[in-house]
Amino acid sequence: MQDSKLYHSIGEVAQALGEAPSVLRFWEKEFDCIRPVKNRRGTRSYTQHDIELLRRIQYLTRQCGYTLEGAREQMRQRPIEDPKMQLVAQLNDVRQFLVELKETL
Repeated sequence: MQDSKLYHSIGEVAQALGEAPSVLRFWEKEFDCIRPVKNRRGTRSYTQHDIELLRRIQYLTRQCGYTLEGAREQMRQRPIEDPKMQLVAQLNDVRQFLVELKETL
């Protein structure tokens, strides 16, 4: 999700990551570093930084097989992004583009 928008809705982020919105809300409770902006109604708005953190959590839990506690520990120990995680994020962006292209055909 690289565009000019400063904030993204939970639906947009969930679709981009291929996760359910409930998973994002759960990760928000489990990881203190994810702090989406909420309006008076409680609607979440995610920044690009939040999205990158969610991508990292997704990579650690889904790709590397860490538990939530293990992912928390990895995020504390290695705040720098893993090159593999960047590659996975790029591939997910390409996949999303191809899915959208297929839907327009």
